[in-house]
Amino acid sequence: MMAVLKLERPAPPPPGIDRVITPRRFSRRLRIAALAAAALLAVAAAALFINRSSNSITLPLSRVSIAPVTAGTFDDYIPLRARVTPSLTVYLDAVEGGRIDRLLVEDGATVKRGQPLAILSNATLQLDVIAREADVSQQLNNLRTQELALERSRLENRRNLSEVDWQARKLARQLERDRALAAQGWVSKKALADSQDEYDYYTRRRTLTLESLATEERLQGSQLAQLRTSGAQLLANLRLARASLDALTIRAPVDGLLSGFSIQVGQSLDRGERLGQVDSAGRHKLVADIDEYWLGRVQVGQPVTLDDGTRLAVAKLYPQVKNGSFTADLRFTGAEPARLQRGQTLPARLTLGDPSRALLLPAGAFLTDGNGSFAFVLDSADSAVRRPIRLGRRNADQVEVLGGLAPGDRVIVSAYTGFADKDRISLEKDQ
Repeated sequence: MMAVLKLERPAPPPPGIDRVITPRRFSRRLRIAALAAAALLAVAAAALFINRSSNSITLPLSRVSIAPVTAGTFDDYIPLRARVTPSLTVYLDAVEGGRIDRLLVEDGATVKRGQPLAILSNATLQLDVIAREADVSQQLNNLRTQELALERSRLENRRNLSEVDWQARKLARQLERDRALAAQGWVSKKALADSQDEYDYYTRRRTLTLESLATEERLQGSQLAQLRTSGAQLLANLRLARASLDALTIRAPVDGLLSGFSIQVGQSLDRGERLGQVDSAGRHKLVADIDEYWLGRVQVGQPVTLDDGTRLAVAKLYPQVKNGSFTADLRFTGAEPARLQRGQTLPARLTLGDPSRALLLPAGAFLTDGNGSFAFVLDSADSAVRRPIRLGRRNADQVEVLGGLAPGDRVIVSAYTGFADKDRISLEKDQ
């Protein structure tokens, strides 16, 4: 038989004595729920930590440059490096090929327009010109012969007209006499009729001769005009042929300084070969390469100033962009500075607009990395957050702030290379 244990409830403590409290245990279900909630909190905290870590970066304070946003005056200009070039450059080419017989000047000489520089020889060209002269002369002689024949024909027609006029006048007088004599019976009717018929014949012949002469005069005039035009063309061809011989003497096209003229006696030149150039003496211009960013704002006539106060203006634009820049010619509006040398470079400022009040931020490398669409702004002494901004005009030192920043904001203006995609930067002092 099994023994039955009987549990007895302990007796209550006497009054005035503390009671022992038995701790209550949580049920198994509650413990599982608590563990699950703790796990979820841990996962959320880890995800938040990982997300914040992926969108932030820690940098030493010495690596970044920080500048404040200030209110001031914005000077709208572009700094330039302009090089000195001749105001006018004329290239010297060989119009006709040939062998160099004589050199009359040396490279670097100052020359006058039309001054002979070198003399070439070309036997083939000389023989060809002689043959062309003979051919032109023969054609001109033929034209002169045709003109002479036309003139003779015109004179012959006029002589015939004069003969017909004389005969008609003679017959008119004869007919008048015959009519008077016939009235008196001294001339027969047959003789009077013959005189009338002969007079009528010469009258009609005179009319036909006049019509023929007018037609021939018109045709001969047109033919003579064509012959004279042909003669003028032949004379022009003859002048061109002789000019090709004159082109064997190379002459200076303008006054100036001869450069690049390095040909030698005995050297053979091809037609059109470049021999050198003549630069205008005492007249210069400046040529500047400008970043393509400013292409839409640079216009002809805008003022340019050198460091010494010399004033220029944009004279010509070459809008073709090459290697990220375009070219502009700058002309002096007054006297040129003394002792300018070809190839010399000078600092200049191209003014784009009048000074104006604006919010300003120092220009830095962040403009290139972020294209000026955002910036890292300090929200405390050791951290900066990414903020969208809007910028306007720029110069070499400053950029105009149009939105996203306020006066007193401190902005990282150094390069954003390596962290341009982050949202936050933690800054730590160098150890």
